[in-house]
Amino acid sequence: MSSTLTLAVRDSTTMLRRNLLHARRYPSLTLNLLFTPIMLLLLFVYILGDTMSAGIGGGGPDRAAYLAYVVPGLLLMTIGSTVIGTAVSVSNDMSEGIIARFRTMAIHRPSVLVGHVVGSVLQSIASVVLVGAVAVALGFRSTDATALEWLAAFGLLVLFALALTWIAVGMGLVSPNAETASNNAMPLILLPLLSSAFTPVDSMPGWFQPVAEYQPFTPAIETLRGLLLGGEIGHNGWLAAAWCVGLTVLGYFWSTSTFNRDPK
Repeated sequence: MSSTLTLAVRDSTTMLRRNLLHARRYPSLTLNLLFTPIMLLLLFVYILGDTMSAGIGGGGPDRAAYLAYVVPGLLLMTIGSTVIGTAVSVSNDMSEGIIARFRTMAIHRPSVLVGHVVGSVLQSIASVVLVGAVAVALGFRSTDATALEWLAAFGLLVLFALALTWIAVGMGLVSPNAETASNNAMPLILLPLLSSAFTPVDSMPGWFQPVAEYQPFTPAIETLRGLLLGGEIGHNGWLAAAWCVGLTVLGYFWSTSTFNRDPK
């Protein structure tokens, strides 16, 4: 048992190192995916900030208040953007034949996927830190959050990244090429646009509000908002946790079953 665990840890570490080296050698993909949330941050704060803040608060324009409102949503959108690169990377591995070669070697079989997943989560958190640094440079502050709330916020970001990564891995496995994988994973960027990331759910059309309120991003955004800005979390906390756990389990079983039966 211990030898099997040692083999799994060793091979998973090797695959993780391989994926991180790929990311370091080809940083353009990660930077291109980061470009979207950073540009949206600049657009909504500097171009639309006054108008949007007046519409949400019902008072005078307050760009700083709107910056605080949009940052939690953009942090989670950053994760969605980053994991698209994971779907593309997995699809490349499947189509270029390296997976077939791995299967002929005496390695722990699940380590191939584990390396992709851990590497993607690390890249997602690094991307979140970068976007967060841009937000701080623009004036974002979270002075009311305690150390425990910061820890809970970090845990939510990691769990959300893990959930979306497993879904992205599954998308990469079922895609015949990198372009298809990128297109299949596009909802991970589009869903935040249909959430409470940029405007409150109650300002949306009545027929659309349930869609926006109960999709994965909105509960996570509202929970992160409550943790960082001192607002009420309510039922969003357990909804966010349920979505994260559910998507992780779904993505894991989808990915492993697809990987195990694929003959390539």
